[in-house]
Amino acid sequence: MISFLIIIVLSYLLGSIPTSVWVGKLFKGVDIREHGSGNPGATNTFRILGWKFGTAVSLIDVAKGFTAAYYISQLGYLTGGVPVIIGAWETDVFMRLLAGSAAVCGHMYPLYARFKGGKGVITAAGMLYGIEPISISLALIVFATVLFSSRYVSLGSILATFSYPLFLLMLRYGFDQPVDGSLIVISAIVAAGIIIKHHSNIRRLLDGNENRIRSFKPARGRLNQEQQS
Repeated sequence: MISFLIIIVLSYLLGSIPTSVWVGKLFKGVDIREHGSGNPGATNTFRILGWKFGTAVSLIDVAKGFTAAYYISQLGYLTGGVPVIIGAWETDVFMRLLAGSAAVCGHMYPLYARFKGGKGVITAAGMLYGIEPISISLALIVFATVLFSSRYVSLGSILATFSYPLFLLMLRYGFDQPVDGSLIVISAIVAAGIIIKHHSNIRRLLDGNENRIRSFKPARGRLNQEQQS
């Protein structure tokens, strides 16, 4: 039990690193939460600071989820403290999910940023790449297709998140791939949490006033105007 707690706490603290907030303040002297959508995530970083900083934030957020799922999850084995298999679930897959989900939770509700974080999509993608890369790659194709056809990041994120558990089911029951049940169940729970976190985006999409991505260049003019007002 102690090993489980250590893994959860370390993964949550790693996920809690508010990448976009720290990058914006360190390199630009800008609090990303005070501009654009106000969301401390990669999308708003792209919009306000440009593609270079947006890419850097995205890669770090992916690394948070991947590191938790692929590395921190293994700490229990070093101490010999993970002897249990929950039902028919594989222990290793479950531990990776546990650690990765804690990192996603930290990203969405970060300790270092008053529990107001990003939407969790990119960190969840990093977590899932550390567990099973095929389905998450398919989900990213869904994201890219929707993004470039509609220019809505939020819609792409929502549909990709929704599709991921479906791809897992397809691999397991349609192609007889060894997809563990814990991955299907917990990924569905994480997906539901991410979609709920997008509730304001869903409302704006339904109302027809959601922001579209028009350029990957930084919004310097708008940022300067906001700072002067």
